[in-house]
Amino acid sequence: MTIHETYMREALKQARAALEKDEVPVGAVIVYKGQVIARAHNQIKMLKDPTAHAEMIAITQAAAYLKNERLNACALYATMEPCPMCAGAMVLARVRELYYATEDPKSGAAGSIIDILRNAKLNHRVKVTPGILRDESRSLIQEFFKAKRNRGGQ
Repeated sequence: MTIHETYMREALKQARAALEKDEVPVGAVIVYKGQVIARAHNQIKMLKDPTAHAEMIAITQAAAYLKNERLNACALYATMEPCPMCAGAMVLARVRELYYATEDPKSGAAGSIIDILRNAKLNHRVKVTPGILRDESRSLIQEFFKAKRNRGGQ
């Protein structure tokens, strides 16, 4: 197992926690100097907050931990490709690297729909590595939406 798989497994634990709470199962962790300094999962329904994505919460936690709004020595591991909001926050926070598991064909902002993270017109670019533990993450997402359809979209 690679170090990237180890960190992605931590993000997958967070995604499973979201699944247990009937949230879209996305998890994120942020790593600084080989240490996980932030862990989060989607909490949109729980907090009644459309911005409560795993990546946003993890960025807030990491900034508080480092006492700095710049995360330029940090890597973010997410179980799903970030949306435009989360990608924008990563650029603003100056996250160094993103590792994600599965693509988001409907709102992915790391290359699937648009590529905010590597846009040359922005003042910061994030190194992106997709596909780490893709199948495990994709299975969680599919399980969630299959169950949702079986409940009639509830």
